[in-house]
Amino acid sequence: MSTSFRLPDLGEGVHEAEILAIPVASGQAIEEGQVILEIETDKAAVEIPSPFTGVVGDILVKVGDMAIVGDVLMTFETGVEKTTAPQVDTPPQVEKMPPSKEYGQSPVPASPSTRRLARELGVDLRAVTATGSGGIVTKDDIEAHARQKEQSDPLPKIVAVAVAAAVVPARPPAAPSPTGLPDFSKWGPVKRRPFRSIRRATATQMTASWAQIPHVHCQDNIDITGLEAFRQKHKAEIAAVGGRLTMTVFAMKAVATALKAYPSFNASLDLAAQEIIVKNYFHIGIATDSENGLFVPVIRDVDRKSIKELAIEVDGAITRVRTGKFSREELQGGTFTITNAGALGGHHFSAIINYPEVAILGLGQGRMQPVVITGTDGKHQIVPRLIMPIVLCFDHRVVDGADAIRFLHLVINALEDPDELLITMI
Repeated sequence: MSTSFRLPDLGEGVHEAEILAIPVASGQAIEEGQVILEIETDKAAVEIPSPFTGVVGDILVKVGDMAIVGDVLMTFETGVEKTTAPQVDTPPQVEKMPPSKEYGQSPVPASPSTRRLARELGVDLRAVTATGSGGIVTKDDIEAHARQKEQSDPLPKIVAVAVAAAVVPARPPAAPSPTGLPDFSKWGPVKRRPFRSIRRATATQMTASWAQIPHVHCQDNIDITGLEAFRQKHKAEIAAVGGRLTMTVFAMKAVATALKAYPSFNASLDLAAQEIIVKNYFHIGIATDSENGLFVPVIRDVDRKSIKELAIEVDGAITRVRTGKFSREELQGGTFTITNAGALGGHHFSAIINYPEVAILGLGQGRMQPVVITGTDGKHQIVPRLIMPIVLCFDHRVVDGADAIRFLHLVINALEDPDELLITMI
């Protein structure tokens, strides 16, 4: 019998995926457990195995397509009904579809490209008579329905054209709209590359953060001369147990202490409920650069872990991200984020808050600079010191500037004096 394979539910918050590869072909026999699709969600690539044994029928997607959960991706001819895979089901035949509210809440069997065409033509998929195998709506079905609708009700289109002709006089071609782009190839060679899931997800997240949160930036400098000496003294010891002692690790402990002193920075704003949600746990995300884009693995319960434990855990998390061997759970549940551009040579910069958090701490590269200090005799002298820029970006709806300065000074004081850092850790 013909069975449809739909994009399964891939976990909390995942609604769509990009088709990366299709390692099977129509007419190919497959075994249960054999990989039939490779997809990419907003944060990870996933292999999709076949839940049964059979023969591949129609493949309704191509590499590069975006599919949403519930979309039919391909069909199979099989006599073995699936038993444990919730993502595969036999779609109801169109002529048997009951006009009930319950059915109206389930997806109509159609490929992503067919859905896209339906949206473009303003066609309701549920009103279309399906002719595809297994009750699947095809592109031909959409186009036929659109033609039939136009023929049965031509007046609105005629009126619209007449009104447009009467109201809009002839004019020269308009310049590109603010949301459009010119043809760049007119001025030289160009190269296009897909706006893939991870890059798109980052763009969506950053747009949401920037659009919804009134960002305020509070900047300062830290004299990390003593902390760097402490780090150099102990980094071999940490490396011997599989860790990496970085400024980020020290910053995590200082931030955890500051978050306990100023809990408004460890919160989220629930506008719908008109409430500020203060978290009583301290899970700090570490912005991590990788070949596949920016990821933020979350280190949990930072306040309960030693510098050594954090050095090991952070290094492991970063390695998994950069090798693509991380899980989605590692990227969830953060309450505050730290981004360190120092390793790349970055100096002063402003960061975008990782929504729905309300603050992010940015660290720049430490550089030797001349600093004026006052000796015990009251005289001033200029000495070389290792100075690192630091920036705190916060949501001004939840946090006031005065508290931001206090928060930042607490972090600075802890990082400028290793003894102070160890003493204040709570």
